[in-house]
Amino acid sequence: MSAAESGPLPGADAPVMHRRLPRVAELAVGSMALVIVGGIWMAAHLPAHPPLGPALGLLLGGVALLVVAVGLLVRIRPFARDRFLAVARWALLAYVVIAGLLGFVFVKDGTRGAPLALLLGMLAVFAVDVPLTIGFTVARYQEVETA
Repeated sequence: MSAAESGPLPGADAPVMHRRLPRVAELAVGSMALVIVGGIWMAAHLPAHPPLGPALGLLLGGVALLVVAVGLLVRIRPFARDRFLAVARWALLAYVVIAGLLGFVFVKDGTRGAPLALLLGMLAVFAVDVPLTIGFTVARYQEVETA
């Protein structure tokens, strides 16, 4: 066991590399995994009417993990929010475009009604998960001045 592992738990005054932060990225990736599996489930059944129960459950699980991740993120003190926002904004722009293009593909392919709504919901969660993960991963290693 190294000295860093055997010492007291690092707090806000610990070096950036040794701060203990909530598992925001892990929760966002879990959320992303759920909605990707849900999207694959739905796409595998198209163009026929897919069973909506499993896809809805996966979407709700993904939304729940995303809400928990965002809730934990806003509670982190101190945190490089300016760096997080600078990175996450551009990533969000890129992933909204990607999700929009994928949504267009489903509409153009003739998907309608509840299956389309579920797919668009999954794309929305996906479009938020990736920028959240990227922004958090960058900001967690930034030095933050404590007031």
